Amino acid sequence: MGKVNTDKEIALKVASDLLQIQAIKLNKENPFTWSSGWKSPIYCDNRLSLSFPETRTFIKQQLAEASKTYFSDFEAVAGVATAGIPQGALLAEELGVPFIYVRSKPKGHGMENLIEGKVTPGQKVIVVEDLVSTGGSSLKAADALQSAGFEVLGMLAIFTYGFPLADDNFKNANIKLHCLSNYQVMLEKATELGYINESDVTSLEEWRQDPANWG
Repeated sequence: MGKVNTDKEIALKVASDLLQIQAIKLNKENPFTWSSGWKSPIYCDNRLSLSFPETRTFIKQQLAEASKTYFSDFEAVAGVATAGIPQGALLAEELGVPFIYVRSKPKGHGMENLIEGKVTPGQKVIVVEDLVSTGGSSLKAADALQSAGFEVLGMLAIFTYGFPLADDNFKNANIKLHCLSNYQVMLEKATELGYINESDVTSLEEWRQDPANWG
């Protein structure tokens, strides 16, 4: 494939790669159950991309390009535990900047750190997630960084479900979010590749609009 240089092209390529390595699985007939109890026709595990060098490198490169485009005055990268840690570390290495990560809760021993790495108040940081659902854990990490004195420029993620709730949460927190790919583009690519058919799309789109009550 030639140079990928638009957000839509990038989103389609990322969605295609995630589908083909089975990081994204779709099953409308036998939905997955999330920890929240929601029934879902999709399961997304972007950690699988780490085991596929070509996909891993493409994601790293596109996160780097997005960093320069959307958060050009960054000084460091922060990963969100746990799946955002390797993606964030790869990105920081690509950009040549410091890396830190944010735990979901403080370590229970030693220094009892919530943020691991050098804490530099005033430092401009990009937060990296692998996946955005409601945005709750991502925004909790951003809040921890702000409380420690960092200036959070925004958040980068590989994929978002595009829930209206997540959009509201990021807007209310005044945190800019940029994702390489999204649920809507994934449906388009999954239909093109034959993973789903046109008749599936309506039900799958209904899930995105109201996941708590779907099915």
